[in-house]
Amino acid sequence: MKYRLLWTDMHSNLHHENFDELSKWYDHIKTLMDFWPIAYYPFHMRKHSSGLGLEDIHEAAVRDADWEALRAFVKKANEDGFPMFMGYEWQGAGKDGDHNVFFLDNDAPMLHPMRYEELRDSYRGIAAIAVPHHLAYQLGSRGKNWATHDEAFSPIGEIYSSHGSSENDYGSVAMNRHIHMGPRTGETCFERGLEEGKHIGIIASGDNHSVPGVAEHGSMCVLAESASKEDIWKAMLARRTYGVSHSRIGVDFTVNGSPMGSDIVADKAELAFRIEGTDAIDRVEILRDNIPEATIVHSGSWERKPLEDTVRFKFQVQFGWGPDTRLYPDIISRKWEGRLETAGKLHSVEKVWNSFGQSLNVVSDQTCDFSLTTYKSTATGKWMGPSNVVTEGFIFEVETRLDDPILLTVDGVTYPLEPKELLRTSRLIPLYDEVKALTRERWGEVEHYRDDPWWHNCYKIKIGQAAPQAAYVLDHQGTYPVEGDCQYRLRVWQRNGHTAWTSPIFIRKG
Repeated sequence: MKYRLLWTDMHSNLHHENFDELSKWYDHIKTLMDFWPIAYYPFHMRKHSSGLGLEDIHEAAVRDADWEALRAFVKKANEDGFPMFMGYEWQGAGKDGDHNVFFLDNDAPMLHPMRYEELRDSYRGIAAIAVPHHLAYQLGSRGKNWATHDEAFSPIGEIYSSHGSSENDYGSVAMNRHIHMGPRTGETCFERGLEEGKHIGIIASGDNHSVPGVAEHGSMCVLAESASKEDIWKAMLARRTYGVSHSRIGVDFTVNGSPMGSDIVADKAELAFRIEGTDAIDRVEILRDNIPEATIVHSGSWERKPLEDTVRFKFQVQFGWGPDTRLYPDIISRKWEGRLETAGKLHSVEKVWNSFGQSLNVVSDQTCDFSLTTYKSTATGKWMGPSNVVTEGFIFEVETRLDDPILLTVDGVTYPLEPKELLRTSRLIPLYDEVKALTRERWGEVEHYRDDPWWHNCYKIKIGQAAPQAAYVLDHQGTYPVEGDCQYRLRVWQRNGHTAWTSPIFIRKG
């Protein structure tokens, strides 16, 4: 069967304190995602009598009122034709790990027992799932407790989010962002659950508490028969899901013709996959029982091939950076108006957005218009801080002649982009005139033996190196062993570090 690839952020935590932003979140997510399971966050910081801050659950009257308001909102969204699911975060006593609980229907109660098994039992007879997240934190301190896991109640789990990767404790995608909860441990990681025989699918999602759908915090893809709530729910129960760390890497993965998440009986594994990346694919690891069975290296297979006169390629454009907030505390955002034009064909535009205030206005076969708003890092104020600089942008897929420039117009200034140069390297466009005018306005005439005062404070546009289609499309077929009951899954790496993890296909030896 040919499934639809549907995308979402399945970990958008709406707090009581920002409940009035629900409509804003909804409008934003509809521009980005195909469906939306929202996870109401019923917790807050309260002061102990000693003055110590403690995270605790809101009193029943507060959370029940929020729950009813969310119920009315979701019902209206469903009536308007958008597949939105009710959900909330459950933490209990912290001994079983944090889970987001979602419902197919909109009439279930929100419950907060202390233990996971009580939570599961409370929803017997109700179409409910509980999705564990940031699994690889300490057992007993809100890391995943695989001993209490029920794969029927929790068919999928979050391998990556703003916290980092919970796949294992030795991978390169660390969990260093949340110092108060780390470090991670292999004791509770995703691979431990698979080793214990748990049949669980894989997703990635943001754990976003300020803006839903943050691109760099991960997204999940569901392989569903249609975009109806019922078919999306069926796909999640069947574990037809995968996760990406950043951009939307397309993955079609089967064993003996069965899609990811399947449970099959076989004596051998006829494995097939097709990857369509957003940048050049570096390698695909085929994992059997968490151990690389084979690695399909794509780097080096396409770089020396001559390009045709007309070439199809992808490249990312990012907007942001700008003045140091210590020097310019009043400059915290910037608006951009842009247009991309090609004499060839604009095949696709992927939104790589991390904040509110973005729009893709008009898209045709040859042009697109857009408006963006970039902000400084909300976590650090930007300069020399531990958090990433926040940028906004797009991944464009263009087919054109090598001699026909692509025109990028930003705020009335046109920058010709030569396809040959795009395919050779990346480049930066600093807005020097703008920052020099700002410097004169605020500080007068400044002289310095190097350009730090201007370079460190100017807004920039980054034009990423393009990848031809041969670099970002990879097909593979092969026969692999089945030695007892086992599971196969894929880990996909792009040259830009973006990653995809597929749900396993579980095999019982015939």
